Amino acid sequence: MPAKERIYLSAPHMSGREQHYIQEAFDTNWIAPLGANVDGFEKEIAAYAGVKGAAALSSGTAAIHLALLLLNVGRGDKVFCSSLTFVASANPILYVGAEPVFIDSEPDTWNMSPEALKRALEEAAEASSLPKAVIVVNLYGQSAKFNEISSLCNQYGIPIIEDAAESLGSTYEGIPSGSIGKFGVYSFNGNKIITTSGGGMLVSNDEEAMGRARFLATQARDPAPHYQHSVMGYNYRMSNLIAGVGRAQLQVLDERVAARRAIFERYRSALEHRRGIAFMPELANTRANRWLTTLTLDAKLAGVTAAELVEALAAYNVEARPVWKPLHLQPLFKDYKYYPHRSGESVSEHLFDNGICLPSGSGMTPDSQDRVIELIHHTLSRPLIKT
Repeated sequence: MPAKERIYLSAPHMSGREQHYIQEAFDTNWIAPLGANVDGFEKEIAAYAGVKGAAALSSGTAAIHLALLLLNVGRGDKVFCSSLTFVASANPILYVGAEPVFIDSEPDTWNMSPEALKRALEEAAEASSLPKAVIVVNLYGQSAKFNEISSLCNQYGIPIIEDAAESLGSTYEGIPSGSIGKFGVYSFNGNKIITTSGGGMLVSNDEEAMGRARFLATQARDPAPHYQHSVMGYNYRMSNLIAGVGRAQLQVLDERVAARRAIFERYRSALEHRRGIAFMPELANTRANRWLTTLTLDAKLAGVTAAELVEALAAYNVEARPVWKPLHLQPLFKDYKYYPHRSGESVSEHLFDNGICLPSGSGMTPDSQDRVIELIHHTLSRPLIKT
């Protein structure tokens, strides 16, 4: 089976309307981190998420960093964080000098385990060392169990930062993803469901905090006729050019969600009968954007490990990836505490060992998806290991 044109994991998918907003920025000469596109993108995202305010930033990482600063998290504080996620979810904890504590996933959503969180909070309360915030990640577009998690955090008066970098367009019991916590975070990186090439957004119902976020993100310049700065600020504002790209992308977000969900269903219909394959579940009363189609592979049943399937697809110019390596296993975070789902049961480690992300871009053609499906069938029909 000869290799063909490369199939990417999640390629950018332009709407064709982006040039209108970019040209408008050039025509008005607003190409700096100010302008109508930035203002418009913030208002449009806030309206989509059903929140009162938004701040357009240079990245989702910057949004998490600012959220921590707005919650006065600093040196010596603790922040609980999902372990099964990209490193950007936790790096800002180190930026502010705080200590991350990692919480395992649970099987129903692959997201933060309420059981593990409960144990962690109880131990922290007993030791008088409760966290200043909890960062909950919505992995691969799937919402976490926010009823349970919010109840636990409310019990101890701890604010939630909802890392919705991967879940824009998803809903939890009808509520837009990113609008549940004290702060919500979106990413518009090149591989996300909509993209500005780079960039992110911080959202909240706390309008005063959002004003403070914009102030800090623009080098914290005081209102004076000269350049005056009373606190340390950051160069975190989004460019008016790429904000224009974001406005056009947002207009087709619902179409992109529908396309990715259709891709997921096509994979599931074609592969779920294979022994050893289990797709990422969707929590009842939620609607995941299915940013990436993810599944686990039981090597004893399938005859092939997840790593071997990734390698086999790569040999035919198809980009697939393992599930995120849990942060508590990363060398950077090896000295920090971790709470597994249950004693002797680390769900995130199991998902890392057995999980795989398939090509899922909304611009993916049926022919390309057929090619991926055929390659998977081909690989699973010739076991690489002994069962």
